[in-house]
Amino acid sequence: MILRTKGYLTVFLIMFLGSVFAQEKFTLSGTIADGSSNETLIGASVYIKEVQKAATTNEYGFFSISLPPGTYTVQISYVSFATQEETIVLTSNVRKNFSLTSSSQELQEVVISGDQRKADIRKPEMSVNRLSSEEIKKMPVVMGEVDVLKSLLTLPGVTNAGEGASGFNVRGGSADQNLILLDEATIFNSSHLFGFFSVFNADAIKDLKLYKGGIPARYGGRLSSVLDIYQKEGNKKEYHMTGGIGAISSRLLAEGPIVKDKASFLIGGRASYAHLFLKLADNDNSAYFYDLNTKLSYNIGRNDNLYLSGYFGRDLLDISDSFNNVYGNAVLNLRWNHLFSDKLFSNTSLIYSDYYYGLELGFIGLKWDSGIKNYNFKYDLKHYISDKFKLNYGLNTIYYDFNPGTITPMGSDSAINPDQLEKKHAFEPAAYIDAEQELTENITVSYGIRYSMFYRLGSQTLNTYANNQSVTFDNELKIYEKATPTGTRTYGSGETIADFNNFEPRASIAYKLNDNQSVKASYNRMAQYLHLITNTSSPTPLDVWAPSDDFVKPELLDQFAVGYFRNFKDDAYTLEVESFYKKIKNKLDYIDGADLIANKAIEQVLLSGKARSYGLEVLFRKNRGDLTGWVSYTLSRSEQQTPGRAPGETGINNGEWYRTGYDKLHNLSVTGSYQLTDKWSFGTIFALQSGQAATYPVGQYQYGGVNVPVFGGRNSQRMPMYHHLDVSATYTPKPEKKKGWQGEWVFSIYNLYNRHNAASITFRQNEDSGRNEAVRLSIFGIIPSVTYNFKF
Repeated sequence: MILRTKGYLTVFLIMFLGSVFAQEKFTLSGTIADGSSNETLIGASVYIKEVQKAATTNEYGFFSISLPPGTYTVQISYVSFATQEETIVLTSNVRKNFSLTSSSQELQEVVISGDQRKADIRKPEMSVNRLSSEEIKKMPVVMGEVDVLKSLLTLPGVTNAGEGASGFNVRGGSADQNLILLDEATIFNSSHLFGFFSVFNADAIKDLKLYKGGIPARYGGRLSSVLDIYQKEGNKKEYHMTGGIGAISSRLLAEGPIVKDKASFLIGGRASYAHLFLKLADNDNSAYFYDLNTKLSYNIGRNDNLYLSGYFGRDLLDISDSFNNVYGNAVLNLRWNHLFSDKLFSNTSLIYSDYYYGLELGFIGLKWDSGIKNYNFKYDLKHYISDKFKLNYGLNTIYYDFNPGTITPMGSDSAINPDQLEKKHAFEPAAYIDAEQELTENITVSYGIRYSMFYRLGSQTLNTYANNQSVTFDNELKIYEKATPTGTRTYGSGETIADFNNFEPRASIAYKLNDNQSVKASYNRMAQYLHLITNTSSPTPLDVWAPSDDFVKPELLDQFAVGYFRNFKDDAYTLEVESFYKKIKNKLDYIDGADLIANKAIEQVLLSGKARSYGLEVLFRKNRGDLTGWVSYTLSRSEQQTPGRAPGETGINNGEWYRTGYDKLHNLSVTGSYQLTDKWSFGTIFALQSGQAATYPVGQYQYGGVNVPVFGGRNSQRMPMYHHLDVSATYTPKPEKKKGWQGEWVFSIYNLYNRHNAASITFRQNEDSGRNEAVRLSIFGIIPSVTYNFKF
């Protein structure tokens, strides 16, 4: 490992020195923003026509590009904005900020461009998808509520765990393998109402980017994907309000300047109110959610910006006052951007993230509280060394505080004894360096390495076991059982219980075949030190996060991907084809009959194995015209193997490979948007997926007069195919109105042909006929909805 690391550093140093001693050039740098609000734009393009060089803005709207002295035509472009051109004379370093205007407004001396999502041929970045808030808002949604996470399901390689299920799966990975960030803060549960809605308010979102592979070294801690979401900063020029009134929920967002062109605020809230109708019908049950998004931004000076952003959300479920469930996220992030020079940009972040789960069972007098908190310090730098060489480097440290469960009796007559499952603590520091380099006119590479560490900390008392085996195997019954502890060991506060470290190299390459097409390849290794303890394919609020230790090892991933990218007919159409292969070490699975809730020794029901997934993804986009949209298709397989640890042990599924609960062989999505007139536009989504892998009984026997089912191999069967068609129509009464009150009506139908997709299938014996039967549970049929959106 040491020799391999030295090899990486030697190669990196040679490339670095070659770039440093390149000829001296001048730097054009600055920010790109929305001219109407001064909101910085992420991923805006800066193109220099004379030398055919390009740069893009970072997460804070900053760009930097180095050029020889001369006169240049600079072209600035961004989706939904008019392309702007300006002549720059470069005889010294130039700092210039650009303001773009919406392409819906009439402008002079600018080139009007439509919504383009062309493939970036030169950039080595691959396995990445970006959606704008405008695209998301055009999609038909369930119950009239715009849903960020549901929009991800239209992308290749992304599937859901079933209708009404929370979370999402990427390239055959589990939901807990997705790192979900909101303004850099970790979101541990991304859903409201057990998966019906996401926690993200589309009105507050500026940019959304999903990394499925080729993940940059600045990200770590998860295996399958990174969903990076940034909130808007708030309008620095004018006061505005945006909102919507729907059938079961409403939202309202306010933004404006605190000091014009210098400081701004944003505050937005959502709430559902369907439970109020239940109360009117004398129904004691209720289920609702609410959340709040906030952000303050302040331009301290020419080189410094300060941001304070937060999110708070809660879900409440109450059944006849006997069952009460409260859960949700709370995050806070203080960020400071500093520009050391025209070539060196830094971001410092202090982040707090908290996920809480509370449960009250009035009929037995029990109150249960659990959750996870983390405290994160991040320091990231982006160094624009030359026009052909860029560096990203930095560090971050995360301290975790886990509460597996606090049990409290409710009332003096409760028979429940108070108890506290031992709290767990962990520390995860990491450092990284990432480079992007143009080697030749046709070859661009990105390479880097992340070094991560993880320390499981006390105070805690842990069991010890014979031969360090927390699970034993009964050779006679051929079953796994909990091992009996041989004793305990106590660790003091801050004492290291277990520690791990991993080098995580990343590399990608793009080879430009011509101006319209390229091939790319990537490799990345990732380490995940946190585990979601769940035996369902879809996460639930009751699931518990646990850190790695001597019994639960970190998961390690190696992913390879190759792809072909092409733009057609002057970028009007794009085609992206990728193939991937992933292999994972230390993948957890559970012994049969595992009890996960309030388990003080979770290691007694866990076994470690390996996993693999592989597939082909195709994305075809139409970027221009009245009809725009995309077709995505994925052919993939996701499998797991948990063999026996010693001769004679059967392992799980007799040690053979078996499909994971998120294996989807086929995944097709067709998304379209049609602008009929200035007043009317239409949207549609058709989704089709292979049914979820499941384990069905294949026979039965009688014991004591009771029918006992005999199950087949693990996940050897499949639920019925999942598909539905959604449509929407948007009516804007006064499309020409750009000031004052602006409103639109959105009419949508979810599941147009009333497909009853199976959320689950259970088996039972019919009381009348005595025959076995399968019962399908469906959540959604056809759902029409109407929403009124407004802004002023």
